[in-house]
Amino acid sequence: QVQLVESGGGSVQAGGSLRLSCTAPGFTSKNCGMEWYRQVGGPQREWVSSIAPDGGATYADSVKGRFTISEDKLKGTVYLLMNNLKPEDTAMYTCKTPPKCTYCNGDGICHLSRFGFSGQGTQVTVSS
Repeated sequence: QVQLVESGGGSVQAGGSLRLSCTAPGFTSKNCGMEWYRQVGGPQREWVSSIAPDGGATYADSVKGRFTISEDKLKGTVYLLMNNLKPEDTAMYTCKTPPKCTYCNGDGICHLSRFGFSGQGTQVTVSS
């Protein structure tokens, strides 16, 4: 089964930076693109940023100009560089593929998710 793994979270002071990573160990995506979400407590989650298969990036207004999403296709990793962090950026950050994404392993076995694959998240805490 495909499981996305996020890393790079931690605790920083306001104004600091973190770079989050998202990868699917053992699998390569078929040009899926990726989305980052964040969640504070409750079920409501906020969309943060997306990168399309062609590299096109979009951002929520709350992070525009501070966050940068990128993808290293050779490494199969999507990054979220977060600069000038603010206390209100404190959240659990999760990466998720768009729906109907396909991942394949080295043996050519592929998995298609109707709803997209996601990870467990990485916690980001920003203190003032």
